[in-house]
Amino acid sequence: MTTSNPVKFYELVPAIVKRFVSAAEEIGNAEIEPKLRHLVDLRASQMNQCAFCVKMHTKEALEDGESHERIQRLTVWRHVNDYTPAEKVALAWTEALTNLHVETDYGRLREDLRKHFNDAQISAITAAVAMINVWNRVQVSNH
Repeated sequence: MTTSNPVKFYELVPAIVKRFVSAAEEIGNAEIEPKLRHLVDLRASQMNQCAFCVKMHTKEALEDGESHERIQRLTVWRHVNDYTPAEKVALAWTEALTNLHVETDYGRLREDLRKHFNDAQISAITAAVAMINVWNRVQVSNH
């Protein structure tokens, strides 16, 4: 449900929005496979309950060749065989950085990531998670 009188974030802080867009574009140029980037963006958006972003990232993923089946099962990725080991560890990283918990073993997650990605790719995935969380929070702030 959308409340009345949302804050006009995009209009009131255009310089900040411009920098967010620029950062998002740079992340898009990083070493992340497009399908993986869609999964990261979509999973974080699901977790953050950002309906606008879920719709947008679902559409983008489908346009880039992602299957309906994988998108439908993304919320249960741990329990299905639809995702590669690399995708699964990236999704675990996405969840760990989206919902911060003191008991999370980030060292272990980094070890797992390094089995599939180099440090530049891990940095790009981390930046992608951070960026989608920024956008989700902006969007959700006006629900």
